[in-house]
Amino acid sequence: MYPVTLKGRAVILREFRSDDAAPSLALVGDERVTQWLSFDNRDLEAATAMIEGAVSRAKSEPRNEYYLAVTLPGDELIGFARLGLDGVKAAKLGYAIRADQWGHGYATDAAQTLIDFGFRELGLHRISAAIGPDNTASIAVAQRLRMQYEGQIRDHVFTNGAWRDSLLYSVLENEW
Repeated sequence: MYPVTLKGRAVILREFRSDDAAPSLALVGDERVTQWLSFDNRDLEAATAMIEGAVSRAKSEPRNEYYLAVTLPGDELIGFARLGLDGVKAAKLGYAIRADQWGHGYATDAAQTLIDFGFRELGLHRISAAIGPDNTASIAVAQRLRMQYEGQIRDHVFTNGAWRDSLLYSVLENEW
């Protein structure tokens, strides 16, 4: 399915474009954001490669991920949301919002919109999210979305020079 545009309550999720590389630096180049992600800070060259990869993978058949830009209605890029298709009717959810836009409910709106798409349009059965134990804001998002805590994954992510555990949350289609 390409291209995808999803409208949330306050945000719009759309396919990445090549011109999103520079604006994406406000996320992937900001340690306040990347400390919670599964990768270290990126420079413009790495951000460009990331965006170009997302653009290319979006057109693959079969599509195995929906990595979408999160924008405000005027098309200002404020984040990203991703469903990585994983296994049989399952996906992993990820999301990030620019630090200067935290606290407005954009992550919850983006994640809810993408989960809804996953269950209603993609026919998924299970969506999970692995969240750093200290990321209280993301844990709150998962809880607001009625995701269930499943347990802790030890040394799950190597980022910022150290291994980090993750807390696993999930929601099933019949719970949505």
